Amino acid sequence: MAASQTFKAHKFVSEQDSEFYSVLRKRVRRYFEEGNISTFGDRRMYIKTAFMLAIYLVPFGFIVSGTITSPWLYLATYVFMGFGMAGMGLSVMHDAIHGAYSKHKWVNQLLGNAMNLIGGNSDVWRMQHNVLHHTYTNVLGMDDDINTPPILRFSPHEKWMKAHKYQYLYVWFFYGISTFTRVTLRDPVQVFWYWNNGLIKSKKEFAKIMANLIFWKIFHFTYLLVLPIYFNSFSPWLTLGAYFLMHVVAGSIMSMIFQTAHVMPDLDHKKAREDRIIEENWAVHEMKTTSNYAPNNKMLTWYVGGLNFQVEHHLFANICHIHYPKIAPIVVQTAKEYNIKYHSQPSLAEAVKAHARGLYELGNNPNKR
Repeated sequence: MAASQTFKAHKFVSEQDSEFYSVLRKRVRRYFEEGNISTFGDRRMYIKTAFMLAIYLVPFGFIVSGTITSPWLYLATYVFMGFGMAGMGLSVMHDAIHGAYSKHKWVNQLLGNAMNLIGGNSDVWRMQHNVLHHTYTNVLGMDDDINTPPILRFSPHEKWMKAHKYQYLYVWFFYGISTFTRVTLRDPVQVFWYWNNGLIKSKKEFAKIMANLIFWKIFHFTYLLVLPIYFNSFSPWLTLGAYFLMHVVAGSIMSMIFQTAHVMPDLDHKKAREDRIIEENWAVHEMKTTSNYAPNNKMLTWYVGGLNFQVEHHLFANICHIHYPKIAPIVVQTAKEYNIKYHSQPSLAEAVKAHARGLYELGNNPNKR
């Protein structure tokens, strides 16, 4: 049995600026070849992976040890796990699912399971992020990252509601519950949506993805809820609250890191068309819809897996993030030569402020295009 319908892929059609990406790729390739540098991760990634696993799993070890006697310390331990959860997703899983962590496919597949470990689903993420978001960035109807609940308006092509006037104030609540809703609701809903829209090609593939999803969800809730409740004398409600708080931390971090790169006042937005044509060169489209921030903040770059270099990531998603700071000057110079704007904010704080301003404009200007 085939999928309900064939996926309606859109095509980027434009002769203008087509030379830009060809030249850029040659220059980036030359950087790696002349320095005899692998495009994949190295010992820096291995050390980071061990660290991120530690700040996620060590607190968990204390939780199930039953030795924590203070409810406040119990909550704080889950909060610490929230930072580890975000770090695992941003710095390990993300590169692995892009196939950029290692030249060995099995290593990428193994570490891609970090998404399943923290409660998500690697198959859903691959379709949402790698296929839709990276191909059709800020294209309403195609980019699932701007496919929001009706109370949020992330695209000027989205229908406007009066409530949107205040979205710059209440959006942070939705960011806080984003990973929780993904783990509990969004993943299975997306599997059915991708099946109905042709991203999942066959009944066999659908069944395999669903079986994988169910197994990992059961595993996730067992080790993060059932075991802590069993090994501790605290009220189960405290454990449920601590688990939710962990997601608030992780969801807030991950949402701000991803959304400040695309939902910004000076970035372009498009809408899916009936003829499935996007009149733009793909690489130029990515330059117009993506922004960097805090490029000189080494600690932030380390923790968020180089995702403050979103421009470089979108143009070279198959290159490990540890290389983005080095190839960024090549992208800047090439963009300048071809008169293509390179978007970047000086700090994360400035990026968050600009993001809030963009949400305000989208909420208070129904005719913004």
